[in-house]
Amino acid sequence: MSTSWEVSARQLERLAYRRRQDRRRTSIALVSTVVVLVGAWLLVTSSPGWDRVQETYFDWDDAVASLPAIAQAFVTNIKAFLIAEVLILALAMLVAVVRVVPSAWMAPLKVVATVYTDVFRGTPTLLIVLLIGFGVPTLGLQGTPTDPFWLGVIALTLSYGAYVAEVIRAGILSVHPSQWASGRALGLSYAKTLRYVVLPQALRRVTPPLLNDFVSLQKDTALLSAIGVLEALRQANIYSSRDFVFTPMVVAAVFFIAATIPLARFTDWLSLRAARRQSGAA
Repeated sequence: MSTSWEVSARQLERLAYRRRQDRRRTSIALVSTVVVLVGAWLLVTSSPGWDRVQETYFDWDDAVASLPAIAQAFVTNIKAFLIAEVLILALAMLVAVVRVVPSAWMAPLKVVATVYTDVFRGTPTLLIVLLIGFGVPTLGLQGTPTDPFWLGVIALTLSYGAYVAEVIRAGILSVHPSQWASGRALGLSYAKTLRYVVLPQALRRVTPPLLNDFVSLQKDTALLSAIGVLEALRQANIYSSRDFVFTPMVVAAVFFIAATIPLARFTDWLSLRAARRQSGAA
C-alpha cells in the first residue's frame, strides 16, 4: 500500500500569499527606484551648470575617442588583479596558519606574522605602492624586480595579504573546538585536522568577506598608476591632461564599475545563501 504526500489547502494558501507579497514588494521597490532615479536625473540636468558639466565629464565624442586606449589599458588592471589575487590568498593562508598553530617553536614566526599584519593593515595602500615601487629599485639589490607592474603587484599583495590573513584567521578561530577534537579523535594529526576538517569550514564561512576584499582590490589596481604603470586610470589621465576634459576619467570609472558589480552581486548572493542555511530556510 503506497501513500502519497499532498500539500494541504492551508499550505497552498500560505504559499500563494507569500508569492503575492513578494510580487508586491518587488513592484514597490522597482517603482520607487525608478521615481528616485528619474527625479535625481531631472534635478541634475535642470541645474544651471549642467551644460558645462556635460561638456566636461560626459562628452560623447571624447568618450568614443578615448575608449579603445582605455579598454586596452584596463587589461593591465585585470591582469594585476588576477595575479595579485592568487598571491594574496597564498600569503594570507600562510600568515593565518602561522598565527593559529599552537607551537612554541613557531613563536618567532608568530611575532613576524603579527608585526606584518599590524604594519601593513595600518599603512595606506597608496603609500605601500609608492614605497615598494620607488624604494625597491633604489636599493639596487641583485635579482629584485624593476618592472613597475610587478612592483605594484607585490605592493598590492603585501597590503591586501594582511587584511585577508586576518579574515582567514577569524574564520579558523570561529570553528568550534569540538571540530578539532573530532579530528584528533579520528587519529588525524594536528596538520591534517587543520587541512581536512577546520580549513574547509573556515573558508566557507569567510568567503563573502574575502570576496568583498577582492572587490576593493579590483578598484585599487588603479593605484599602480602612481608608479608609472600604464593602466586604465593613467591612460584616462593622459587624455584628460592633453585635452583638459574629464570624460576619459568617467570612461575609466565605467570599466571599473562593470568589473566590480558582478563580483559584488555574487558576494551578496553567497551571503544570502549562508544566512538562509544558518536559519534553516534552505
